[in-house]
Amino acid sequence: MSALSTAAALLGAAVLLVPLFKRLGLGSVMGYLVAGVLIGPSAFAVIHEPEAVLRTAEFGVTLLMFIIGLELQTERLWALRKSVFGLGSLHMLACTLVLAALAWSFNILGVAAIIVGIALTMTSTAFALPLLAERGEIDSQYGRETFSVLLFQDLSVIPIIALVGLVGATAGGGVKLGWPALIAVVAVVILGRPVLSVMFKYASKFGSHEIFTAAALLTTVGLAWLMTSVGLSTTLGVFLAGVLLADSQFRHQLEASIEPFESLLLGLFFMAVGMSVNLDLLKRAPLALVGLAAAILLLKAGTFYIVRRFITRAADKLARPQALALAVGGEFAFVLINAATDASLISPQENEVLTVVVVLTMVLAPLAWIFNDKVLTPWLTSDEEPAPFDRIDDPGTPVIIAGFGRVGQIIGRVLNMRRVAFTAVDASPDNVDSVRRFGNKIYYGDATHLDLLRAAKTERAKLFVVCIDDVEASLVTVKLVQKHFPSVTVLARARNRTHLMKLRELGVESPIRETFAGSVELSKLVLEGLGETSEQIEKTLTTFVEHDLAMLERQQAVFQDEAKLIALSKTARAELDTILREDAEADGRSDQLAPEMQNQIEAVRT
Repeated sequence: MSALSTAAALLGAAVLLVPLFKRLGLGSVMGYLVAGVLIGPSAFAVIHEPEAVLRTAEFGVTLLMFIIGLELQTERLWALRKSVFGLGSLHMLACTLVLAALAWSFNILGVAAIIVGIALTMTSTAFALPLLAERGEIDSQYGRETFSVLLFQDLSVIPIIALVGLVGATAGGGVKLGWPALIAVVAVVILGRPVLSVMFKYASKFGSHEIFTAAALLTTVGLAWLMTSVGLSTTLGVFLAGVLLADSQFRHQLEASIEPFESLLLGLFFMAVGMSVNLDLLKRAPLALVGLAAAILLLKAGTFYIVRRFITRAADKLARPQALALAVGGEFAFVLINAATDASLISPQENEVLTVVVVLTMVLAPLAWIFNDKVLTPWLTSDEEPAPFDRIDDPGTPVIIAGFGRVGQIIGRVLNMRRVAFTAVDASPDNVDSVRRFGNKIYYGDATHLDLLRAAKTERAKLFVVCIDDVEASLVTVKLVQKHFPSVTVLARARNRTHLMKLRELGVESPIRETFAGSVELSKLVLEGLGETSEQIEKTLTTFVEHDLAMLERQQAVFQDEAKLIALSKTARAELDTILREDAEADGRSDQLAPEMQNQIEAVRT
């Protein structure tokens, strides 16, 4: 099969199946694996030599390690040190012991059992993080801690691969390591940053974007070659280079240059793994292999759940999803399994079984999430009462802030500067916990409940500031305060124009749109960057703001009639275009207008 036909088969299978699997909620990794299985020798045999593809695709893992190294800024790693090295090492140790015991029960003995235990402990970063992002939970506490554990695994891969090589060399199954390897590592650590900085400065100063990308690829390819030539892993030198450049001025540009190659090659790596899956083996013992994959998922999830619940004292709502997210097998499992095979620590037959099992964990993982969401969570929370609201013990303050998110916190900081006492309440327990970690006083409570408003002694307040994210909850709160505490002035933030008009209809004077002032200020910077004079900018923005406020007054009368509101908005756009066009013509700037406005001017002139 020619190189072109191989490339066409790989790309065609990826383009057809990966979007489909993402659409089904199974993730892109699963799509790549299934695509590889289908075009591999065990299925349709479009490609007969997956080993050749795998050798090329493993460079995707190498590039992944370079990007991981770039992410390891000293300050960031120090800030995450407890969750990375604390939780990460706990997960690695506990799961490795349990899974090594499982390997031992299948007659994989000694050091090989430990290596297999470590390999099965690894979780796919490419699988877990997109899943958390799709669920909208990557910024939750368990999402952040899951990322920390994954980061620890990524960091641990380098020494583990090196140890596998050393053990294999000692056993006579690998390359003998010696002074050349040590000298190569020391040289990269000492000379890497200054040499690479000079190269990238030269590439960025005298070359184009393509030359900079070529320099980035040269770094990864060159260091991978250097490490392999002295008997070390390809990932070691590349990872070290990434770490050395993490705090450099080229970090973001390097990520942007490398990431497209890394993503594509990593997808190709998963396809190559799929091609390597022995379907005949799966046909011979389907129940045994699926059962083993399910057992590994349960053991990983159960072990870490117990660790989180009984050692770190985490709540079930934190420990359970985190244990599930880390239960799936990972790309580094394949890397370690192949490294162990090359070092003669496990047999090719054991490699085949382990590869199939790790792939099956990726098939079963989405089903485990569905079971958790549809069965476990409703069952465990059916009798669970919501956390009681905090008892508000403030004597009564002149300002009450309902909703202590982005806007509420800024108002609170300003009041603190002026030594003005205030009472802050928020209905999100996660937000309350987050704010309290930084030493701020805040009460957990729902401002749509009249009893909470009374507990907050709203009748003694001078101002009630509504900064609640949820539009309906903010409107309910405003109504309650106006009805039961009419002497208290209500100030409110509006998320958008519709929200603003609803607040005005309730009688709130001058609600503040949260993005309007910032957008106008950013527009000012854009016009300055385009070379506009201060006088032109001031006139343009003043005209825009005045027109927008006048437009709001007109929209207020018809905002509940959608057809009239749309017609009025179109009319207002035409009016604003006319005003700006006339100003431009008066200043002799018509040649700087957008094409559609220039066309309008020509139409008027003719």
